[in-house]
Amino acid sequence: MRWTADQVLALAPDDASRKAGSKLGAPGPWSGTGRSGEGTMWGLCKGSGSSPYRTAVDLTDPSGPAYMCSCPSHKVPCKHALGLLLLWAGDDGAVPPGQAPDWAARWTAGRRKRAAEKAEKAEKRAAGTAGSGSRSADPKAARRRAERRAERITAGATELEQRLADLLRGGLAAAEQAGYELWEETAARMVDAQAPGLAARVRELGAIPSSGPGWPVRLLEECALLHLLNQGWLGRERLPEALAATVRSRVGLPASADGPAVRDHWLVLAQYDTADAKLTTRRIWLYGTGSGRTVLLLSYGAAGRAPELALPVGLVLDAEVSAYPGAGQLRAALGERFAPPAPARTRPPGVTTARAAARYGEALRDDPWLESVPVTLEEVVPVPDGESWQLADAGNDCALPLAPAARARPGLWRLVALSGGAPVTVFGECGHRGFTPLAAWPQGEGEMVTLC
Repeated sequence: MRWTADQVLALAPDDASRKAGSKLGAPGPWSGTGRSGEGTMWGLCKGSGSSPYRTAVDLTDPSGPAYMCSCPSHKVPCKHALGLLLLWAGDDGAVPPGQAPDWAARWTAGRRKRAAEKAEKAEKRAAGTAGSGSRSADPKAARRRAERRAERITAGATELEQRLADLLRGGLAAAEQAGYELWEETAARMVDAQAPGLAARVRELGAIPSSGPGWPVRLLEECALLHLLNQGWLGRERLPEALAATVRSRVGLPASADGPAVRDHWLVLAQYDTADAKLTTRRIWLYGTGSGRTVLLLSYGAAGRAPELALPVGLVLDAEVSAYPGAGQLRAALGERFAPPAPARTRPPGVTTARAAARYGEALRDDPWLESVPVTLEEVVPVPDGESWQLADAGNDCALPLAPAARARPGLWRLVALSGGAPVTVFGECGHRGFTPLAAWPQGEGEMVTLC
């Protein structure tokens, strides 16, 4: 089955590639296009030079699509690969079945040969490890490093408690007068204490003063949550292990996805990036069609660069995932993939808006610092609410307001157009700021529409 344009564009490494690839999704610049029954396609795309760019895409690899292009771009996939996929997605006849040219056949054969050699080497390493036993690092040295870091975090959390007490003692108005430099200096102290989670929360505090009506209330709320996290770290020995793992994660200690591997057919519900001056974070939501679990994949890229992991939204992966430790944590790591992504008509079961809000409240018991939870709303209608919007249940008077960030996204208007006043099913994130829609389905058997 052909992919949709949304599923292709979800693979774009950034907005610039998405826009440039969209312009190449028409027959005009293409010649010599074709595809094999195995899932490889190729074509020649006219560029600025005298020779067209040779472009090929292989959709058969279980680890995800592979790309080849003779253009000088370092982006993966480049705009030409995106354009070729969009050409195929828009009109199957524009990329007809045929015999691959020599350059495309050599690339495909070379890829598959290297993949087979890599799998063979992995099997030999696994057999050698099983036979000889694995050698681990010195456990005593690792324990000493962990103890030294814990001591530094404890010192940082203690200092941060004193700074919060000084802030409240002097009054929140002083935070507006002090400016951002005070918060940045405090955040730097937390970085020195090897507590990046505390540093990130301090920087968020610095953005609240003078941020609009009601900022003192928001600042007090965030100070309370930061105080709770500090106290959780300082008293972590008295916490249940799952909650202690959550505190360690929120403070910024690394953890491994050591949960048992769960194999399922995972529907890719949404994928979107957030960026700051230092890091680009990609969030990918998956829904297990057999297990009924919803998990979150996180991947990172340096500032200005897209993370490597990119999955086609709306397709299903036959794969394993392993959960990270922590109470109520949904984060998981993607493991082995057993087949290429495939289309599916699956959608998660939905709940009412009242049940969605209750689900977020229940999740806060396990993780008080949780911003939102993934929820699928069933039979809701987007309706205006003054200058804002909300998702109202079709069968009663309950509704959820949209989060401020969601109101500025183009996806809101796609959702309104999809609904047309009729109930729709919507997947998104429900939190204290409201609901952020990320994907939607019309009534009946219609395909998923991405909103992010």
